[in-house]
This record gives sequence, structure tokens and C-alpha cells, in this order.
Amino acid sequence: MTRTACRRLWGPAAVLTGFLLAAAPGLALPLISELLYDATGSDNGLVFVELHGPPGTVLDGLTLEGVNGANGDVTTSLSLSGTIPADGIFVVADDVGDGTTLVPEADLVLNFDFQNGPDSVVLHDDGLVLDAVGYGVFGVGEVFAGEGTPAPDVAAGSSLARVFADVDTDDNFADFEILEQPTPGIAVTQVSEPASMLLFSTALSGLAWMGRGRASVRA
Repeated sequence: MTRTACRRLWGPAAVLTGFLLAAAPGLALPLISELLYDATGSDNGLVFVELHGPPGTVLDGLTLEGVNGANGDVTTSLSLSGTIPADGIFVVADDVGDGTTLVPEADLVLNFDFQNGPDSVVLHDDGLVLDAVGYGVFGVGEVFAGEGTPAPDVAAGSSLARVFADVDTDDNFADFEILEQPTPGIAVTQVSEPASMLLFSTALSGLAWMGRGRASVRA
């Protein structure tokens, strides 16, 4: 194959590769996809954090922290364990007090509570921040540990959830919306896993077709 032919084939291949990477949410690190920090009435057994990430991701060694907006102090620190299941969603739920929780679809039950806003919740790996969401109105001198612009503070019983669980624009206000009915264990993704596989197969078929076409022209 001549260099000119290689460049002609590489051009479409590069476009397809870029398209595949853009359409593969499974390549992302775990994200905070939903958060309920203020239940109606008592928070006991109802607070939760939902994570979204590639199935099979081991969470051992990762930490979730609540950061006080007033002074930046860490008010809650949770050592995570377990593996993100096949649906890509992992729910960390508050313990009622007997090892159980009132949160459906819980994968890990721990004893914790997050403060009402303005505050932040940060997911990190040995100090390296993987994701963070800050919520509420932060005044002068207060500490916002989220990304971009804070998400709104929510009413009791509502949660903050990503518009798309697998999309992070690094701006909490743009990425999160208020859910009056929390949905732990259920998330909307920009491109579903089956759809990603279909795109991958279609793109590979297209690339193979282009290769055959180039070969026919050379013949």
C-alpha cells in the first residue's frame, strides 16, 4: 500500500476511532451520579450516594468525603469497598443502625450523613480527586469543593442526580438536576452499553468496507 493510500484510509479510520471513544462511557472513571443528603423527617437510613462507572471497577481504596462549606472541614469520610456491578451503578447507603438500610438497591451500607448545603461531596483515590459535587449557595469566604458552579440546594426528600450518569462537564450546575422522586440504582446514560456495542460493531464494519473498497480501486 502506498503512503497516499494509507493516508486516505487512515483519515476515515481516525474519524471512526474518535467517534467510538466519544461513544464509550465505560472508559470514564467512577462518577457521583446521584446524591440524597436531606430526607423528609429523619435522615437515618435514607441518605445515599450513587456512583456510576465501568462494570467490574474495584472501589476498594476509594473514599467519599463530605466537606463543610463553612470552613472546609471534612465532616464525613467513607472508605469504600466492593465492585461496580454489571449495570454500572453502585449505591452507598446509610445504615439504620442494625446493618440494614431503607435505601433500595443498596450495594454498600455504612453509617453516615451529609450536611445540608452549602456543602460538597468528594470522591477521591488516595488524595486524587476523581469527582466532586458542591451544592447550595456559597458565600464569600465559604469553601466550595465541587466542580465549576455549585448545583442547587434541594428540598427535603429530593435528590441531586446527573442529567446523564456517564457525562461530566466539570460543572455541577450544568451536570445535575433535582429529582423530587429519588432513583437509587437507576440512572440515565447518554449512550447505553448495548447501543455502544452496536456503534462499535457498525463502525468496524464500515472500516472493513472502506478497506475492501481501497483494495478494489488498487486492483
